Amino acid sequence: MRKRQLGHSGIEVPTLCFGGNVFGWTADEKRSFELLDALLESGLNFVDTADSYSHWAPGNHGGESETVIGKWFKARGNRSKVILATKVASSMGEGKKGLSRRYIKQAVEDSLRRLQTDYIDLYQSHHDDESVPQAETMGIYAELIAAGKVRTIGASNFTAERLQSALEVSRRENLPRYQTLQPEYNLYDRAGYERTLEAVCVTHGLGVIPYFSLASGFLSGKYHSAEEAASRPRAGMLKKYFNERGMRVLESLEEVARELKAKPAQVALAWLMARPSITAPIASATTVEQLHELVGATRLDLPSAAVEKLNQASAETVAV
Repeated sequence: MRKRQLGHSGIEVPTLCFGGNVFGWTADEKRSFELLDALLESGLNFVDTADSYSHWAPGNHGGESETVIGKWFKARGNRSKVILATKVASSMGEGKKGLSRRYIKQAVEDSLRRLQTDYIDLYQSHHDDESVPQAETMGIYAELIAAGKVRTIGASNFTAERLQSALEVSRRENLPRYQTLQPEYNLYDRAGYERTLEAVCVTHGLGVIPYFSLASGFLSGKYHSAEEAASRPRAGMLKKYFNERGMRVLESLEEVARELKAKPAQVALAWLMARPSITAPIASATTVEQLHELVGATRLDLPSAAVEKLNQASAETVAV
């Protein structure tokens, strides 16, 4: 399995990250254990979650994903075999959100308890919090790293300007810096990352682990109309893709998949992996069969002609 570094952290990860948002949501505890077992058996060991997953599901309040992972760690005794990423800042209830020193200090302890571990490999600021000085946030992260509770830190959903600012604060104040960025990025949603964020990441050597790598399932090729996707948990998020450009992207994706005797999802992930600035795209599965399909993407090398075909099909999202 190919490995890449998370920025300059010294932590090596495989070229695909498993998204733990499904645990405690579309995958119950039993299925989640099956998926995590199969993940390690396949040679992958990088798992991303967040304290707030999956607060959006009826009856959930956040913390469900971390709780499932923690139970799996305890049952299997394999914490050291997994590169674990989680996040802080999203709302966990009234007054429980943000990047203040006070809140992060409590939130990390809550995450560690749910995860049944004494350290987090990659702790990420889930969303920016402009109400808190960035030096305050980096200061508590420095304390957590010094205490051995966090190995390295990352950012998610930051603008290029705020990411650049955070990196400058870390340099000026001699504090730990973000080593990774987790942006929305896929074959359809290209502009937000490529226009501004990518240059910051490349300049500063940040690892990039994009989410929505399969555009909420659109790039899996399973759906060709909003009606077909209407029963999906993320049907509302899929709607925006069913337009002329989306259909063109999907058609090119399926053409390349046929040429390479691969699945559209594998090609979409391989396209991300082929971009030099990308470390490991995040993708989720709710069955072991789907997981094996995702793993296949790590063994798929796209010919340059295929990359160019996909680039052209989705080029409208990028300034020229």
